[in-house]
Amino acid sequence: MQSKINIKKNNIYFCFFLYATLIIGFVFDENLNLGSKQDWYGTNFPAIKDFSENFYKTFLNYDNYNHRHSPVYLIFLSFFSRISIDYDTIRFIHLNISLLLIFLFFECLKIKFKNIDKNILFLLSISIFLSPTFRSLSIWPDSRIIGLIFFTLSIYEFLKFDQKKSIKCFYKTFIYIILSSYISPNFSVFTVFYYFYFFKKISIKNIYLSFLMCLVCSLPALYYLFILDVNFLIATTPGASLSETASLDFNISNKILIVSSIILFHLIPFLINKKFLSEFLKFLKKNLILVFIFFLINIYFFDYLTAFTGGGIFFQISNLILNNNIIFYFLSFLSLLLLAYFFRYNFYNSVLYTLLILSNVQNTIYHKYYDPLVMILFFLITVHYLPKKFISNKKNLVILYLFYLMFVSARIYKNLVF
Repeated sequence: MQSKINIKKNNIYFCFFLYATLIIGFVFDENLNLGSKQDWYGTNFPAIKDFSENFYKTFLNYDNYNHRHSPVYLIFLSFFSRISIDYDTIRFIHLNISLLLIFLFFECLKIKFKNIDKNILFLLSISIFLSPTFRSLSIWPDSRIIGLIFFTLSIYEFLKFDQKKSIKCFYKTFIYIILSSYISPNFSVFTVFYYFYFFKKISIKNIYLSFLMCLVCSLPALYYLFILDVNFLIATTPGASLSETASLDFNISNKILIVSSIILFHLIPFLINKKFLSEFLKFLKKNLILVFIFFLINIYFFDYLTAFTGGGIFFQISNLILNNNIIFYFLSFLSLLLLAYFFRYNFYNSVLYTLLILSNVQNTIYHKYYDPLVMILFFLITVHYLPKKFISNKKNLVILYLFYLMFVSARIYKNLVF
């Protein structure tokens, strides 16, 4: 008993240590994602400032800020500016609000893995402190991390429904994903997953009522985007050259190859398992040719350029080392094989990861959109034995922390050298 108390105390001390590193990062303007500081000064800060000074003018001209996230969270932050709180303090308030993501992830893990040692679940949840995206978007306020908080709240209610079969949890799942979508519209696609899941578990009456609720709640956003014509979703992003810009892009092959490679990167620490590797090799023998044909089709249509920026870590490494996509294509093929394996394992996996790939509608595809989202989806929604196998052994957490330290080190190296 005393040993467990000591373990709990040590874990709490470790949590405070990781929080202290975030505070140090805040003081010294840490910017692991590189673009986060630029986004703050270029788009977020000006909008917050203008919302605090002239709300209606800014609200009706928000599309001029070249901002792809909704104005909802920036409006919230502008209230602090309106009462004369300085912007560094606003950033610090946002940093501490961002900690809710770690707390909610831990609460979700306790529901999903109720028979696993809570100390292990706690250490897994606080590993998010080392996520470059979490650190960057906490230090430099951005709507994405807040949207992810509300999306995780929807997952929390989703997991509670699985446990209690409560109709209240069913409706709260949709309420939170609606709020998430209002803050970061990309999360709206996961509404489709929830409907696939709930369809045979909830009466058709409640399905219709929830759909009506989602429809009614979407009307203000639709009115803002298309009637008032403040369509921030088509904000420009880098094109094929310095003189060119683009906005939306529906080349699905770009998204399939890049997003699947990013998913593979974030799942690496969890795939080191003998049973899984054995099953995966058997899957390859039966499905290799089919996946390879699908892969070749996507290569044919793939036209993502380094000039677009982003592209994920494997795309960037491939072009940095070889100045071409060869390494990226090889790893994308492995990524498609992995996804095909998960798709075949369970239907809900296929819906979940397909929606994740489709959630990005712009021409640029940034790694930050999927970190730490992929880990959260893997542990909380993916149907497979790997998540439980991983956290059943505390030593596996060492692999996860080493992976994140490597990721952070790579980001630091890239920022310093390039």
